[in-house]
Amino acid sequence: MKTMVLKVEGMHCRSCEMLVKDSLDEMGVKATASHENNEIKVTFDETKNDIEEIKKIIEKEGYGVLS
Repeated sequence: MKTMVLKVEGMHCRSCEMLVKDSLDEMGVKATASHENNEIKVTFDETKNDIEEIKKIIEKEGYGVLS
């Protein structure tokens, strides 16, 4: 399992956090989002997911990934 913290822009509230978390949960990625810190901490199995795929899911929900 690998854990990374991604800087994200565009999250404004707890609802935004839950939207991203739920989308990532569907693909087997554990996520903790903070709109206050503009961060998403993701934990994932590198044999099943890669970071680029995770970034695409976040961007699909309408948020920008800065790192």
